[in-house]
This record gives sequence, structure tokens and C-alpha cells, in this order.
Amino acid sequence: MNKTELDSNSRGWPNQILLLAIIAITVFPLIVIKDSEFGGADGQAEDIITDINSEYEPWFNPLLEPPGGETESLLFALQAAFGAGILGYGIGWYRGRSQPNTAVPDDSNS
Repeated sequence: MNKTELDSNSRGWPNQILLLAIIAITVFPLIVIKDSEFGGADGQAEDIITDINSEYEPWFNPLLEPPGGETESLLFALQAAFGAGILGYGIGWYRGRSQPNTAVPDDSNS
């Protein structure tokens, strides 16, 4: 096995470790923190609408109710971070395509 094969095999490990750390940081509070209170904009809007019109009924009910408001905030922040990561990846990919390839060819086979 030559050096380039070793480099290409070990290149993915730091990314995989970071991905596992992100998942652990996200899932840990969901499991540990119960009954947290931090209302979101949807709940506040529903309260105001109910104050204005007491006969108001929401059109839809949530499929999955988070255990607390902090969990809702965490999921919103995770969604924003995921979107920013995709956007950053796309910008980097397009920038990488526009730059000339300056890689040195591997002459170890000759």
C-alpha cells in the first residue's frame, strides 16, 4: 500500500468523528432535558389569535410534539446549521470547480 492510498483511507476519519460528535451533542439534550419551557413563535401566535377569537381552532396538529420548548429551539438551530452547511458546501464546490487543477501527477508506476 503506497502513501496516497493511506492518505485517502485516513482522510474520512476526522469528518466521521466530527459527525458523530454533532449527533451526540444534538441527541444528548433531547434525552437528558425533560419538560423544558421555552415557547416558540408558533405557540405565541396561537395564544394571541385565541385571545382575539376564542372560537379559533388550528387547521393542523403537530405529528410529533417535542418534550419541551428548548428541544424545539435545538431542532430549529440544528436545521439552520444543516442548511448553512449545505450552502457552504455548494459554494466551496463551485469555487473548487472554477480553480485550475494544480495536482502533481503520480509517477510512482514508472
